[in-house]
Amino acid sequence: MSKREFTPEYKREIVKLITERGKKVTDVAKDIEVSTTSIRRWLKDYGIHGHDAFPGKGNLHQDDAEIKELRKKNKDLEEENEILKKAMAIFSRSTK
Repeated sequence: MSKREFTPEYKREIVKLITERGKKVTDVAKDIEVSTTSIRRWLKDYGIHGHDAFPGKGNLHQDDAEIKELRKKNKDLEEENEILKKAMAIFSRSTK
């Protein structure tokens, strides 16, 4: 059985059914044949990120993309620091 995928627009419509029209999560889940866990995750994401909650496959929220970029920069700097430490050790040995 393959995993079903839903567009961001579809997820927003489902969230609106619950938040604006007062539908129950369990009823909506049954109607569209999706787990209540998935719908609750959509509600949580929408509550946190608003209209930008569902950026699409392979895309990250702006905050997540920034965190990913900062982690990469941090890793690169740590690697550069290790290289410099090794170079200093080599140069300090050769001058003695």
